[in-house]
Amino acid sequence: MNPFTAPLEIQRRMLTQGADAAEKMRLLPDRIEDLASVEVGQTASEVIYSENKLDLLHYEPRTDDPHNTPLLVVYALINRPYILDLQPDKSVVRRFLEDGFDVYLIDWGEPSRLDASLTLGDYVNRYIDNCVDVVRERTRTEMINVIGYCMGGTLSTMYAALHPEKVRTLGLMATGLCFDDTGGILEQWGSEEYFDPEAITETSGNIPAEFLAVGFAQMKPVENYLSKYTILFDNLEDKTAVENFGRMERWVRDGVDVAGEAYRQFIEEIYQENALYRNELVLDGDPVDIENLTMPVLQIIGSFDHLIPPEASKPFTEVIPSEDTDIYEFPTGHVGMAVSGKAHAELWPRVATWFRERSITQTEESATISQGEAEAEADQDQSLQTLDGIGPTYEERLHDAGITTVTQLAAAESVPLADRLGLSESRVMAWIKQARQFAGSSDESAGSS
Repeated sequence: MNPFTAPLEIQRRMLTQGADAAEKMRLLPDRIEDLASVEVGQTASEVIYSENKLDLLHYEPRTDDPHNTPLLVVYALINRPYILDLQPDKSVVRRFLEDGFDVYLIDWGEPSRLDASLTLGDYVNRYIDNCVDVVRERTRTEMINVIGYCMGGTLSTMYAALHPEKVRTLGLMATGLCFDDTGGILEQWGSEEYFDPEAITETSGNIPAEFLAVGFAQMKPVENYLSKYTILFDNLEDKTAVENFGRMERWVRDGVDVAGEAYRQFIEEIYQENALYRNELVLDGDPVDIENLTMPVLQIIGSFDHLIPPEASKPFTEVIPSEDTDIYEFPTGHVGMAVSGKAHAELWPRVATWFRERSITQTEESATISQGEAEAEADQDQSLQTLDGIGPTYEERLHDAGITTVTQLAAAESVPLADRLGLSESRVMAWIKQARQFAGSSDESAGSS
């Protein structure tokens, strides 16, 4: 072997890499502008109720036939809620809207120094309850669907236990519920042996967003302080990748302070004392009795969630009396659950189906079936939008697939139709079952595989 081959090859690679780096550096000014101009939270909404710093958002329906039971999304007290509506193709809110849900979301805003004394009881028994009542009155619905994300899921659990008569179904997304050496590094850091939250609240009143952000970043220091920027540089030529990075970075850096007293209670009573799981939690004198959680409960869990490991959520199902519980565990992380393309393609259609199937009472379902049987012959050829979950967009896609009437949909096979539409089989099968009920078919199992 020529002894000069190796050093010359190394020199060639260095020159090539240097030229590539120089080319990427010329792109940097434009990419910095792209990072600064990204848009988030693009799904149309309006503020229908405000209290203190809180805004209750109602999202513009994306179907003409929303489900009878509305859905309230309870976000965490940390960060901004637009992570659930980051961009059109990665929007949990939009997935529910496309499935026919009437969606409401609590944006907590940011507490001022005057809010430092707000308790968990204030957030649960005052703010959430007021929002629930606004939705109930607006939609003339006695019970609504509730789904909470992260800390918002823990608050939603408290609320459902205190006001079970108002909650039809409860969804818990990446929610910390059990802390008995199961909560990972956050539980270790928050242990009373090492951490006294009152020492911070006495100094700063509210918990600064910067304090929280540094703590979360240090859980994965190499990834958060180095590797993600290396990946960004390697992808500077891909404008879409840069914009996606910019949206995530905007959310990560767009933190909010947390009311001091609520934070102290959460760390001491939920993390350190594990009071919710042990059924010992009391909010402003009101026992939070998890024996009241008899409604259907769905846990949505990320297998690789380093903030709320699966073990900090799963055991909760075993200590509540609900006879209708499910756990959807998906191979993603805490934030990836909300923004990964795979989750939106595979996980969220399942979640929407779970809520939809439980949003119709037996009385409503019987009435729907009876009406379908009585009017099947006259109405079997009417618009596909008659069926729950099918709006103008999905009707057009069904038409393109050769399905133009309820009768044709009732006779379709779920697997090949789902493949043609690019949708999950469970979603398509739910449409087919409705079509068969509407058309008076008694063989609901035909066409599945």
